[in-house]
This record gives sequence, C-alpha cells and structure tokens, in this order.
Amino acid sequence: MKKILIFFGMVLSFIYPKRLKETVSVGFSHIRTGYYKRRFGHLGKGVRFGKAFQCKGEEHISIGEKSVFGKNGRLMAYDNYRGEQFNPFIKIGRNCSIGERFHITAINGITIGDNLLTGAGLLITDNAHGTHDIGMLDIAPIERPLASKGKVTIGNNVWFGENVSIMPGVNIGDGVTVAAGSVVTKDIPSYTIVAGIPAKAII
Repeated sequence: MKKILIFFGMVLSFIYPKRLKETVSVGFSHIRTGYYKRRFGHLGKGVRFGKAFQCKGEEHISIGEKSVFGKNGRLMAYDNYRGEQFNPFIKIGRNCSIGERFHITAINGITIGDNLLTGAGLLITDNAHGTHDIGMLDIAPIERPLASKGKVTIGNNVWFGENVSIMPGVNIGDGVTVAAGSVVTKDIPSYTIVAGIPAKAII
C-alpha cells in the first residue's frame, strides 16, 4: 500500500507540478484580498493574504501597497469587547512581509512603517486581558476587561525573527533588528539589534 501511495504522489507531481501549485495559491490569495477589499479602511494595490486568514474590525485597518501576509494569521481591531467601547486603529505600511501564524491585535493603536519583514509566530499587541490589580486577578482571564498600556509604533525597515512578541506601549525605531524568540517590553532606538526576554540591546 505504501508503494502505491508513493507512486500516486509521483504521478500527481506531473499532473499538478510545484509551479502550478504556487500559481493556484497566489490566485486564491488574490481572491481573499478581493473579498476583504471593500471592508477595510484602506487596502493598497497588490496586498495579499495567506489561507486561513482571520480579521476583525476591518474598517479600522489600513494597509499599504504590496504588503503580504502569511497563512493562519489574525488581524484584529476591537471596537467593542464585552460591552466596552474602543476606538482602535491598525496602520501597516507598504511592502511589508509578515510571516505565517501572526497575531496583530489592537484596542488602541498600532502603526507599522514600510518594509517590515518578520518570521513566523509574530505577536504585536497594544492590550491585555485586565491588569495585575489584586481584585482583577480573582476574575477568570477571559472575563476581564481589555486594557491598554499605550499604542505601539514600529518604524521603517525593521526585521523581526521568528516568534517575536511586541508588547503594549512600545516604540521601535527605524532599521531595528529583533532576534528570534524575543519579547519587547520597552522602546528600542533606531538602528539597534536586540535579543532576549525581555529584549535588550546587543549591538
């Protein structure tokens, strides 16, 4: 049976070669973009979303031209959560390439400059479930109100490795590199390389 399945896979590679598979994948990506286009605050020319893309609050989200998003990603702007109203925005610049399994979530504001490059597993958030006040900790996390410590700003030509997390209230300058697995909790000046949990300058 194993040999039959391997043979079937080889035959399929001639019928459905890699180049055709990639073309079909890009085609479906454009279809997804078309589906979302009229819903966004702004969606630039050439923007593409990978498969299994999820989005909330599209009217609060603007994306510049030629930005590409990997599969299984979430782009969330919450203007309402458990009856509490927010005024969020997410602004993403031109020519950004955001890896698969990303999660960008705002109740306040997130601004990303041009040419951001990221690995898989990116988290950018301006909010959390509740605060660390004693009374709040007795409430189930999912039932706590969303709270923000401040907006997130990311400059131009920034590079994030895999599984990077950007926490609320952080400002990141131009030309910054953040090493894989880092958690950024404080501002980073332009043209700095940081790594670690919490992230600290290494160059």
